[in-house]
Amino acid sequence: MERTLALDCKGKVGQKVILFGWINTVRDHGKITFYDLRDASGIIQTVTKKRFDVSAEDVVKIEGVVTKRPQKLINPQIATGEIEVKVDSLTIIGKSETLPFPIDDLGLDIEETLRLKYRYLDLRRERLVTNLKLRHQMINFMRQFLTKRGFVEIETPILTKATPEGARDFIVPSRLQPGNFYALPQSPQQYKQLLMVAGFEKYFQIARCFRDEDPRTDRSYGEFSQLDLEMSFVNQEDILQLIEELFAEITEKVFKKKVYKFPFPRISHQEAIAKYQSDKFDLREKKDPNVLAFAFIVNFPLFERTQNQPISPSHHPFTAPKDEDIPQLFKDPMKVRSWQHDLVANGLEIGGGSIRITDPNVQRKIFKILGYRESEIEEKFGHLLNAFIYGVPPHGGIALGLERILMVATGEENTREVTAFPMSSSGQTAVMDAPSKVDEQTLKELKLKKL
Repeated sequence: MERTLALDCKGKVGQKVILFGWINTVRDHGKITFYDLRDASGIIQTVTKKRFDVSAEDVVKIEGVVTKRPQKLINPQIATGEIEVKVDSLTIIGKSETLPFPIDDLGLDIEETLRLKYRYLDLRRERLVTNLKLRHQMINFMRQFLTKRGFVEIETPILTKATPEGARDFIVPSRLQPGNFYALPQSPQQYKQLLMVAGFEKYFQIARCFRDEDPRTDRSYGEFSQLDLEMSFVNQEDILQLIEELFAEITEKVFKKKVYKFPFPRISHQEAIAKYQSDKFDLREKKDPNVLAFAFIVNFPLFERTQNQPISPSHHPFTAPKDEDIPQLFKDPMKVRSWQHDLVANGLEIGGGSIRITDPNVQRKIFKILGYRESEIEEKFGHLLNAFIYGVPPHGGIALGLERILMVATGEENTREVTAFPMSSSGQTAVMDAPSKVDEQTLKELKLKKL
């Protein structure tokens, strides 16, 4: 006899079944005992007059017959609430020690370091199970949506070269080329532009990105995921309409929520700052959790001043300036507007992109304005500029942060609640105690010395 999942028992009333899973709760009523069994599909009540030496979180095998519950004992709170399994036999497969914390509540009051140390137990929590299943459903929907529209999913390298994306790179030493280092990608930016030169026209991937920047509630330290896409022969409005359609459908079909306004409002950066004092605003008049209020921010300045730099890209150095503002590059760069676009939802920036520069001369000028010497331009960007002399189509795209999207959809307060094994705010990887020291032999092979 094959295994039956808890949820599938609904269609097997009167039949004998074999269940595998974890004991969720034990309720001893004297003459009878109820064992609620939990598996990947849900929870089902089992009942027996026998006594078994079994505790919560033990892994068990239960054989029995599916029966209907008496009308007064139906539990509408669970999907299997109209049935139960009369236990014929129960076998303990794996005993469990007492858990270091309860998993039958939200878990938000538990110290985060403890939760992350035992993340494999924390992930048994219903809230986190629901979040990760929603993440899967969202990504699956994105893949199907884009594939139907002619996009090709292409993976780009993880071991690559440092690029200026606005944060520190994580670097990886090369054993075969001592003294040289790879960098983990902050985004697939240059690779996806090269794919446009290659002629794929519509690319996407669920990309893993790495940035050594201080942690925030809307981005975990170290790594995160994004839906990354690029298109050729498009203008900005083509990109916005595609994303608008994607998120309208995901909101209703996956998140089971409503869109505040459709089409999404297009608001200039200048207007956003004047009206909301921020380019990450919430359009909702009331903070309704069942509504997602999307808006696009456009007409950004191409450059901005920061505490560390007198002039830096508002987005990244590959963002195209508005055609009519190109002459200002040679006069007053701070007045140049760009083809950047951001997507915000309920006060959180969930994505950003732009139309890209395809004229090598304009691209070189941008690099020089940013302070790169000619030798640095060739070293860091020569491969991209060289590709542009072989017939480059006009192109643009966007990257959308999956964890931020899920934060908005679920109402969670930080990205760690929608990630399976996140890093802590101090940069420790959940469960694995990384980063860790490397032995002397490994350092010797990599031609590295201890500090």
